[in-house]
Amino acid sequence: MSETKREIEMVVFDMAGTTVDEQNVVYKTLHKAIQNFNVEVSLETVLEYGAGKEKHKAIKDVLTHLKSDKLKESQIIFENFKSLLDTAYINLAVKPIKGVENVLLDLRADGIKVVLNTGYDRKTATLLLDKLQWNEKTHYDALITASDVVKGRPHPDMIFQAMDLLNVTDASKVLKAGDSAIDIEEGKNAGCGITVGVLSGAQTKTQLEKPQPTYILESLVNLKDVL
Repeated sequence: MSETKREIEMVVFDMAGTTVDEQNVVYKTLHKAIQNFNVEVSLETVLEYGAGKEKHKAIKDVLTHLKSDKLKESQIIFENFKSLLDTAYINLAVKPIKGVENVLLDLRADGIKVVLNTGYDRKTATLLLDKLQWNEKTHYDALITASDVVKGRPHPDMIFQAMDLLNVTDASKVLKAGDSAIDIEEGKNAGCGITVGVLSGAQTKTQLEKPQPTYILESLVNLKDVL
């Protein structure tokens, strides 16, 4: 085991686009919900300004970027989004990002604590995990969602809650990985020793380079190359 790997006590992985392939349904649904209120916006803009965030904040940030007069209706749009998402998830086929399930199992076998964190609420995150048949204490040690904290990304609250839960006291021994710039910002704001952007999800290499992560990888499968 490498020196770097010994120094990492806990990894915090984003879900959709990082560990989970849910066909981008959340952002497609977010896009649809905003368009339902006669707002012209591209999926690319939704991904750029909404990826990785708690979803009401994502809606507000997209509308703010567009300078839309619908900003005052963001709560109604959010409720519409949740209703649409419930319907979309009924028959959705969810699978792990290729090779990532083994990454989780291998890390835990090496004694590294694995945390899943997400801009989803707990209901949505739990539904995804149920579809994957991933279990706490087998695939991961803790799940922390946007609805579990007062401040979502880029604030470090989810990472700090995970550290408290799993008795990790030194953020420099935590690795944070995700497919959006705000994942990296979250990790840096928490003082994580390593931050990783992955190209398996929402954002491009150029977008991920902006917050200056320690590494940018094709996917979490390549994590072994840097650990």
